[in-house]
Amino acid sequence: NLNRPNWLDERQEALKYGDRSPVVLIVGAGQAGLTVAARLNVLGVDTLVIDKNSRVGDNWRNRYRALTLHNQVYVNHFPYMPFPPSWPEYIPKDKLANWFESYADAMELNVWTGCEFNGATYDTENGQWSAQMRLSDGRKVTLNPKHIVLATSVSSIPKLPEIPTLENFRGKVIHASKYVGGKEYKGKSAFVFGTGTSGHDIAQDLASQGADATLVQRGSTMIINVEPGAQLPYSLYREGLALEDCDLITVATPFPVVREAHKTFTKIAREQDKELLDGLQARGMQLDFGIDDTGWQFKYLSRGGGYYFNVGASELVADGTVKLLQYSDIEKFVSTGVEQKNGSTLKADIIILATGYEGMNAMVKKFFGDDVEERIGPIWGFDDDGLELRNMFCRTAQTGLWFMGGSFAQCRIYSKYMALQIKAEVEGLL
Repeated sequence: NLNRPNWLDERQEALKYGDRSPVVLIVGAGQAGLTVAARLNVLGVDTLVIDKNSRVGDNWRNRYRALTLHNQVYVNHFPYMPFPPSWPEYIPKDKLANWFESYADAMELNVWTGCEFNGATYDTENGQWSAQMRLSDGRKVTLNPKHIVLATSVSSIPKLPEIPTLENFRGKVIHASKYVGGKEYKGKSAFVFGTGTSGHDIAQDLASQGADATLVQRGSTMIINVEPGAQLPYSLYREGLALEDCDLITVATPFPVVREAHKTFTKIAREQDKELLDGLQARGMQLDFGIDDTGWQFKYLSRGGGYYFNVGASELVADGTVKLLQYSDIEKFVSTGVEQKNGSTLKADIIILATGYEGMNAMVKKFFGDDVEERIGPIWGFDDDGLELRNMFCRTAQTGLWFMGGSFAQCRIYSKYMALQIKAEVEGLL
């Protein structure tokens, strides 16, 4: 057939969206956006993913150099394309970023990079959105999808709490999202506010680069060794079952049973980590073990953080290599650092705020307005029955607006159910 079309030409033409709008617009090309896009693509639903970064994977590629995933490779596979068996147990962030890019290409996902989402309004009469975007060359584009999936993750807008007297400090102050590496801080004093994953990782990286690092703890933290304790909830995935079977068993287990299981996991890990935990408490670290002792995963599902999988930073705190300071012991900030309540002054060259991120409600308010945010209500965290995450992976009170985010496993599992719901709506079955 001499008129047989060229695959690449067809792909490039489809990607332009010159004469049509996508049925689904996905905002964010991280694991949340790519997995649900892949599911929708397989179901034959025309889908466009947009991302403000210049390359797919930049949401990982641009983070601090020492970053790796803190759970093992076998639980983090993407739909349809598992990681190669030669991959390391803990994936480095740049290797992961390149995989995102390869995945989007191999799965033939339509992605616009360098595209900033500027918000959308819903036309009830026509059942579609008017979505405003700005391309990297400055051009403004309006598309009219039936559905928008906000896949900017549960942690996207940096949380910058108001810290009294911080304005007195004359050194450098950055949020953890702007931290690239500790090389430039060799021989300098760095204070890291926050004792979650980012805070510990950054403090460890700073210490490894020769900086004088101090962790500042503002509230209790759950500490658990990355192996074996933190991996206990994933034991099912190492028993030789197919990934799809493990995922089905995971989502089919009633939440009351899951809670009791996590209490058991937490108790076992606490016994395994006793020596480390005792050493941390001796240094003044305030510890907890999750809500009702249900451990790290329920802290994540409830509040998106508040724990650390120890990959070496905790030993540095316990032996004093990384110093520990309680925020409650700070009287005020001064131009050169912090003044303690005992009258002594601690010098600082840089303060890094590992203070987390605003929730998805902030993104809704930013892009869709107060009315839509109020109509939908809280996003993430458990509902009143304690059985489901609020407004995640399901239809919401705002027609055509969906939310996808969470861990790699959550995105792999729940992208399937979200895509099926959207497909059913497109076909008029819901």
